[in-house]
Amino acid sequence: MSKFDPHSHPSRRSSTQATASNAAPADSKTRREFLRSSSAVVAGGVLAGTLAAPRNVHAAGSDVIKVGLVGMGGRGTGAAANACDADANVKITALADLFQDQIDARLPGMAAQLKGQFEVPDGQAFAGFDAYQSLMQTDVDVVILATPPHFRPLHLRAAIDAGKHVFCEKPVAVDGPGVRHVYETVRMARDKDLSIVSGLCWRYDYGARETIQRIQEGAIGDIVAIQENYLTGLLSHRLRQPGWSEMEYQCRNWQYFTWASGDHIVEQHVHSLDKALWLMGDQVPESCVGLGGREVRTGEEFGNIFDHHAVYFEYPNGVKVFAFTRQMDGCLIDVEDYVLGTKGRAEILNFKIHGENAWQRDRKLKKPSMYLVEHEELMQGIRNGNHINNGDYMTGSTLMAIMGREACYTGKTITQEAMLNSQTDLSPTPYEFGEIPVPEVPVPGVTTLT
Repeated sequence: MSKFDPHSHPSRRSSTQATASNAAPADSKTRREFLRSSSAVVAGGVLAGTLAAPRNVHAAGSDVIKVGLVGMGGRGTGAAANACDADANVKITALADLFQDQIDARLPGMAAQLKGQFEVPDGQAFAGFDAYQSLMQTDVDVVILATPPHFRPLHLRAAIDAGKHVFCEKPVAVDGPGVRHVYETVRMARDKDLSIVSGLCWRYDYGARETIQRIQEGAIGDIVAIQENYLTGLLSHRLRQPGWSEMEYQCRNWQYFTWASGDHIVEQHVHSLDKALWLMGDQVPESCVGLGGREVRTGEEFGNIFDHHAVYFEYPNGVKVFAFTRQMDGCLIDVEDYVLGTKGRAEILNFKIHGENAWQRDRKLKKPSMYLVEHEELMQGIRNGNHINNGDYMTGSTLMAIMGREACYTGKTITQEAMLNSQTDLSPTPYEFGEIPVPEVPVPGVTTLT
């Protein structure tokens, strides 16, 4: 079984193309135009030679690492706090969010919590669709990207173009064009020696690392099948307010719209699918089949996402990954990864192996928060010059999740090749507050992937 190489994959050479030195302004170019113009440099094989030298890269061994936060929701502000806890000489010096009221609400609490590590001067808290561009022009060394997933390809490219190291929340795209674009940006970051640390946090959990290492060393024999469960409850919802346009309403309730979140199989279940990818040597499955729908969240306030998905993914060697995700109250809650092998079985989050090589991680062993470790390793890598790039697996896990969603939406078999070559672009047009269409709920057997 050959390892998937995103850098040489033919579908990447036929994807999209942009200048390597400029992120597309949100107010002058739609995302479709941006993604459509993104890969000639790669296709020509001259990427490394045409990239400008990194700017604003933190010098190894210097004291203060300046961090900018793009996306001031709970995950973003949490990640900013984790970065400060990870390194006493980290300072938050710039902020960006789509909404000014979000900045106004969050800024005082961040200042109080982070104290001397929060030094955002007047004029460095930016709001609007182009706020990320303004932040990239500041002297921050590291950018935390924590907006809704739809915007990740644009924001990640802008950060790498600006010579910033990145902490990149999951997932990193919501459709095929976005995935292709991120793969290219990841290569740019590697060529410019810039860090990309992923928010797929279980990769930074000591217990999960030890359990998966034992499996990969043969503790359960050959892997036969993997079952990934992310069965949980309902999400919160923001009521429509007077004066909100349809675009504002959808952005404030982004979890419920596929264009913004990717649906919960992509936005949430990607954590589970990433562990399957990890177990399988970071290879993306060959194909998948799925079923799903809306059983509980049927009202128009819940956008156009499903509330349950069930997918099985197939690898060329016959290994299958069975993935189940559901957001419903009153049902079984189970978030665990079950791995079946020829000599035993394992539970990843329980740090446990059954069979002839039975093992359980000592529960008395203390381990730091994985949310802290990912930032510790990011900052340590920046300081010692050993920069981390998690880009390939974070993009592969996102691709796997999008494959699963499209299998459920269409009712068809979705192959890796078809998904990576897909021209289905979920972008709203344009990026401004106004009246945009309300997306239709997908119908298996009717909905198609182009």
